[in-house]
Amino acid sequence: MTDNNIFESEFITDFYDLSQYEEATPMAMLRLLQETAGNHHLPVGENIIDLYRKNLGWVLLSGKMQFDRYPKYKEKITIRTWLSQYKSIRGVRENYILDEENNIIGRAKGLWLFFDIKNRRPLSIPEKFKTGWGLNPQVSIDFDPAKKLPVLNDGEFMDIIKVKKFDIDANKHVNNIRYFQWLIEVIPNKVMKENILHEIEGRFLNEANYGDQLLIYTKIIKKNQEFSHTVFDLSTNKACVTAHTVWKKRA
Repeated sequence: MTDNNIFESEFITDFYDLSQYEEATPMAMLRLLQETAGNHHLPVGENIIDLYRKNLGWVLLSGKMQFDRYPKYKEKITIRTWLSQYKSIRGVRENYILDEENNIIGRAKGLWLFFDIKNRRPLSIPEKFKTGWGLNPQVSIDFDPAKKLPVLNDGEFMDIIKVKKFDIDANKHVNNIRYFQWLIEVIPNKVMKENILHEIEGRFLNEANYGDQLLIYTKIIKKNQEFSHTVFDLSTNKACVTAHTVWKKRA
């Protein structure tokens, strides 16, 4: 733990983390953000796996991630994280991603729900987390966690995904990184070749589970720059995820 209730984790970008453009993928960065949140449990005497073994965990309800650039191979980065708000069952986690010169290259914010995995219901956040983590009102990125995103019923691009075994995480449902990956897969190759994913904002509405068939709609908001996304569970006809992505030209 650093000053002002800010926790840090350091990482080095590995070959596995890279895209064909020789930079870390957005999914790799989201994974490192999750890893940092998990590491943040250690200073309060809680191993994230031990927490899961008690059928307890955290579920992301909504979030936003923004990058000006992505780390290169073997580049060392630091992720700083802190809690800016608590309610009885929810907390808002802020993040900065910094390069070796302490420049901020990325920002992220998420609204997390403390969760009973077995009974699939929310629980009050334990006092030891609130006391151990404290609060820091600093805001990493402008984002309203309660903001609703449109649910699409059609789009210029679509795909159908079947949820496989390794799409399921320790919370017994599809991990948010998987949704993220599926959304980006639908983006045209030309857009991905000429641009980086600058910003993604998402809201998680319903769980998807092993064996479910998911329909992904993507709609063009601004050609080659902005897209709206929805993931439907075809077995329930309910929206699982709504999202918005913004792309910008590669430097």
